[in-house]
Amino acid sequence: MLTLDKKLDIYRQMITIRLFEEQAELLYIEGKIFGTFHLYVGEEAVAVGTCAALQPDDFITSTHRGHGHCIAKGADVKRMMAELMAKDTGYCHGVGGSMHIADVEKGNLGANGVVGGGIPIATGAALGCKLQKNGKVVICFFGDGASNTGTFHESINMGAAFKLPVVYLCENNQYAMSTSIKYSVAIDDISERSKAYGIPGVTINGNKVLEVYEAVSLAVERAREGKGPTLIEAKTYRWKGHSKSDKNVYRTKEEIKSWKARCPIQSFRQHLINDEGIKEDILRNIDVEVEKLIQESVRFAEQSPEPDLEAVRRMVYA
Repeated sequence: MLTLDKKLDIYRQMITIRLFEEQAELLYIEGKIFGTFHLYVGEEAVAVGTCAALQPDDFITSTHRGHGHCIAKGADVKRMMAELMAKDTGYCHGVGGSMHIADVEKGNLGANGVVGGGIPIATGAALGCKLQKNGKVVICFFGDGASNTGTFHESINMGAAFKLPVVYLCENNQYAMSTSIKYSVAIDDISERSKAYGIPGVTINGNKVLEVYEAVSLAVERAREGKGPTLIEAKTYRWKGHSKSDKNVYRTKEEIKSWKARCPIQSFRQHLINDEGIKEDILRNIDVEVEKLIQESVRFAEQSPEPDLEAVRRMVYA
């Protein structure tokens, strides 16, 4: 059962992800962030609802669209922003960028630029947890596109066969780059694939943070009890393009508008006001506090030094 304080913390985390992503996009437009990155706007409920069901020392593996996962698992947004701006105070000293942030101390085993690349890593980590008998659980985030890769099937087969403490969580945001899920998958629900491996599969509304929390909590409990994996499909939607280079020509404005009307943050905000009796002033204060935090992260990043050339060379492997 979530306490009211925990629900307010969930709201704070969702707002933090949204404002972090919006600020990062502005910095990119201003030419202060180079390269590209993949925004998590619209999917906040999945990361936050999932990580709320974990213990602090549990693990996650992330994806190329990983800022939300990082924040939900307790990352320092100042170090995240510094990494995006290629500064030495970033998580990877400015040389990893958006797709390589990891924070092992917080249980985040890392984002991954390879589609499906985190699935075998999560499975291996879960095998390690089982062998060590440490009682920890691993959450494996991946997208609908990754569900069509060989690593998806091989990893889930291994996880199921060995009853590993891992939860495979598919963030189905409807598109793998520009390819619609309706074109690339022959079934309505990706969770149906669980039947091939003899594990539970469930499809949930990924825009409802409490529904995510409840489904993941059950899966985590099952995994921690030694009963093996669960495949969860959270249906959601990314509001922005696949990456900053995406011209967004493969979907209609009407489609995007219809999903924005189902905003996970606004939905949860209304729950807090209507069902929990939270005053709007309290939520506005949280909004203001988070905005200050994001601006502090920008100032921290801008004032941080760039990595020196020798340090960069030491962190390049061939």
